[in-house]
Amino acid sequence: MKKAIQIGAGNIGRGFIGGLLSNAGYHVVFADVNQQVIDKINEDGTYTIHVMDVESSEQVITNISGVNSTTPAMVDEIVEAEIITTAVGLVILPRIAPAIAQGIEKRMAEGVDAYLNIIACENAIKASSQLKEAVYGQLSEEAKAYADKYVGFPDCSVDRIVPPVRCENPIDVVVEAYYEWNVEEASFKGEIPQIEGMNLAGNLMAYIERKLFTLNTGHCITAYLGFLKGYATIDESIADEEIFTVVKSAMTESGMGLVKKHGLDKEAHLKYIDKIINRFKNPYLKDDVVRVGREPLRKLSATDRLAKPTLTAAGYGLPVDHLLVGIAAALHYKNDQDPQSVELQQKVEELGIRGVLKEVSGIEDESLLQTIEANYSKLA
Repeated sequence: MKKAIQIGAGNIGRGFIGGLLSNAGYHVVFADVNQQVIDKINEDGTYTIHVMDVESSEQVITNISGVNSTTPAMVDEIVEAEIITTAVGLVILPRIAPAIAQGIEKRMAEGVDAYLNIIACENAIKASSQLKEAVYGQLSEEAKAYADKYVGFPDCSVDRIVPPVRCENPIDVVVEAYYEWNVEEASFKGEIPQIEGMNLAGNLMAYIERKLFTLNTGHCITAYLGFLKGYATIDESIADEEIFTVVKSAMTESGMGLVKKHGLDKEAHLKYIDKIINRFKNPYLKDDVVRVGREPLRKLSATDRLAKPTLTAAGYGLPVDHLLVGIAAALHYKNDQDPQSVELQQKVEELGIRGVLKEVSGIEDESLLQTIEANYSKLA
């Protein structure tokens, strides 16, 4: 039977990619450091994805098992796998690289001539390429040559809102109906696996930035403005007419930058924006603003969802007024439970708004800095 390994058995791993792999006929091995989750997966052999939307449904996932990702058993599973996917967070990828490298070394030693494709399904640009670099850093020269021939690292773009909702069964998961999984077609090795729900993409960067500049941008601005107004969830925040107006306008500004950069169809993209913002209104997800707003330094960085769409649109001479409101709101995010929020507020105090933005976001334009600073004062 076909075997897939989903590294990361959290809500996204179970509620999105793992479910698609199981439905495609793979035996899915969930690999994680959380032994309780692994034990429950092995004990039950099944879990349910609860799709909570305008039309709700349930998907029962079977043909699964679990393995602790820190044990030698993990390496043995890699030897037999056809596909490996991850949902662990970008900073964790270097930590899983040694086990993957050991698995590749063992495949080579045992003469395995089957292809293996490894797809890092993370909320980041070129995550698979970053994982490949970390894995190759652990391989012998002989194993690198083997991997060049037999192991692919296709980059991808993933999009599904999977909030941390607690279910009666701890391995069940709640998701929205909408999802996208766009995978770079040219980077597969061997025959491309047939997985319903996986879209093979040519110009992957257009998909990556479309998601980053639309869902991610709108989502975090909704969270930061909602947090400032005392709302607890995304659906509560976007129901506020003032917040909705800012978020929709910011998504439109970022979208016009995308239209210029990638030659997207303007009307089609405006419809895509409407589809995305309607997802924020889903009352069943109860997605916390603190979850969506966490790690503000990362979200404010030059390559992420606030600064990059702003600089892209501004670079084409397009309006960015509402994106600048979103950046100002992010600078106000104060959450003592979030280390990045604490660090951000320390930087604001020490460096001032302009100093923080120049250091963190790479925004140097004086007119942009002045407008953000004015917006920051208005939001105080």
